[in-house]
Order: sequence, then C-alpha cells, then structure tokens
Amino acid sequence: MVVEKIKKANVAILISGRGSNMEALIRASKDPRYPAKIALVISNKNNAAGIEIAKKYKIKTAIILKEQYNSRIDYDRALSSNLLNENIEYICAAGFMRILSEEFIDQWWNKIINIHPSLLPSYKGLNTHQRVLDDRTKVTGCSVHIVRKELDNGPIIIQAAVPVEENDTEEILSKRVLKMEHKIYPYSLMLLTSKKITINNDIVKYDDKSSLDNFLLSL
Repeated sequence: MVVEKIKKANVAILISGRGSNMEALIRASKDPRYPAKIALVISNKNNAAGIEIAKKYKIKTAIILKEQYNSRIDYDRALSSNLLNENIEYICAAGFMRILSEEFIDQWWNKIINIHPSLLPSYKGLNTHQRVLDDRTKVTGCSVHIVRKELDNGPIIIQAAVPVEENDTEEILSKRVLKMEHKIYPYSLMLLTSKKITINNDIVKYDDKSSLDNFLLSL
C-alpha cells in the first residue's frame, strides 16, 4: 500500500530535562501520516538529557541559557529568533522549566501547547503528585492545553484520568501518569497541526468529536 505524503508542520520542542515527552512526540512524528515534523529541540539547561536523545534522532538542537541575557524578555526574544530561523510553526513545551513572557505568548498565540501532570485546573505548579497523595485524591491525570500567560492555564485540548492507588508513592504515581502523557501529547499535537481543532474565545472546538471520544476510550 502506498502511503500518501502529507505536508508536515515544523514543530519545536522546549525542554529542561530528561525529554521523555519529547521522545514520545518524536516517535509519533516518524509516521509518514503524522502531520508534524520535529524540526528543533531547544533546552534552557546545558546538561538536559533530552538533548542527547534529540541528537540520536538527528534533530537539530540548541541550548539557550538564561545567564546569557539580561532579562526574561531578552531571553524570550532570542528564543523566538531561533524558532523563526528554523521556520517553526508550532511549539511544544515538554518539561520546560521557564515561564514564558506575555510578549512571547502573544507572538505565538494559539501555537504553543504544554502538558501538565494533573487534571487542570487542579494542582497547577510543581510537586503535583505528592500534593495529590497528600490530599488523598482518588483520581488524577494529565492535561494538554494551549499556553496562556497564567501558569498552567489555557484552553484544554485533552485530559486523561489516572486512578490513584492505595499504596502509591510519588514515584509510582508519576510513572503511571507519565505513560498516559506519552499517549495524549502526540495526539494533541496531531489535532493542532492538522487543524482538526479551532480555538475561539478560549474554547477548543473539535472537527470530529467522535474520533476524540474513540481515542479516549482506547486509553
């Protein structure tokens, strides 16, 4: 069977650490039918393990350190310049431990997505899994959302629920949620880059809600 070639959107991934969600996105993008190409990986840490993973997949990488710039705005302008130089169309934040400036978000409006290990708007910020355990919450999960200036805020594309077991530790729960992250992040990027979703008044609308429902049922 001949697979029809499709035009792939250029995507950059922003990382700070191990890059496991980055790798999930890269693997998905290798499918000829997937509508996105990972064209660039940028880290704000020079020792991020994800940089070596990206190089293994022969993806262009860059390291942009905050120490090289006088302000957050200067940093974000340099970041944006790197993205524009590579003709990037969409951005995935994957464990990127920086808060992006309002100027940057406005420049890339509705083009930046992020994954967070909770069912937003619950448990924004850090130490998510331990807070879930401390509260004895029965169900947690993960969310992919369009980035806005407020931390872990913005129109949600997909959420997936993960049960919290009685004997869970932070590490065990984190691994269970991460497996689900690796499924919903590539699917969310597919929806965005294939224009199967639109964002109006900060509400995500789906071209084919039944396909999304079937995907969620398959998780």
